[in-house]
Amino acid sequence: MTRSDNQDREAVVLVHGLWMHGLVMEPMRWRLEQQHGYAVHAYSYPSVVEGLDANVDRLLAFLRGIRAPRVHLVGHSMGGVLVLRALARVPDAVQGRVVCLGAPLAGSGAAQALKRLRGGEAMLGKLIRESLLQDPMTTYEGPRDVGVIAGDGGFGIGAMLNALESDALRPPHDGTVTVDETRLPGIRDHIVLSVTHTWMLVSPEVAEQTVHFIKHGEFRRKLPPAERSR
Repeated sequence: MTRSDNQDREAVVLVHGLWMHGLVMEPMRWRLEQQHGYAVHAYSYPSVVEGLDANVDRLLAFLRGIRAPRVHLVGHSMGGVLVLRALARVPDAVQGRVVCLGAPLAGSGAAQALKRLRGGEAMLGKLIRESLLQDPMTTYEGPRDVGVIAGDGGFGIGAMLNALESDALRPPHDGTVTVDETRLPGIRDHIVLSVTHTWMLVSPEVAEQTVHFIKHGEFRRKLPPAERSR
């Protein structure tokens, strides 16, 4: 596919979470590109060694290099937080919509619990310390439509922390992030799916809901059983 072909298609930038690399977004990249026709970019960034300002600058520079009619952003976990922080700095960095997947937009009990463990703060790194522990968001006020997909699958590293600190995660949660932690005043739509934090990356339903929000600015609600049987 030529560069000019890519410029004619709407683009989606996938932003991974803590301790990850853009390669973990490959299943979603394939679905959005091969099944839905978007020009998809899997963005990688140093989620531990660099702080909030440096990572915001990196992401904004990456977005400036994309040529497309519209650019949408999809951020998993910490990636969703980074996306909204970047848009708080430059609201018109993209002209498309934003989907956050299991993103702890309102803070993270799991991160707070891990911080209290020996060596935990170093494991979390500078980005989480600066954007979640020291100064979590309280609202989203940007012009872009933001949709949030939360999970209630209940299994993951955060759930294991409950064995050490019983209040690290309050259900419902996806194993790492609670549903309440994904809610933020100012977002346009919010939906809870039966997935874990990690399964979001490979879930066909999460990918379909992501595309639905990108296209329509809202998630697709299933009909009640009585209506589905008609």
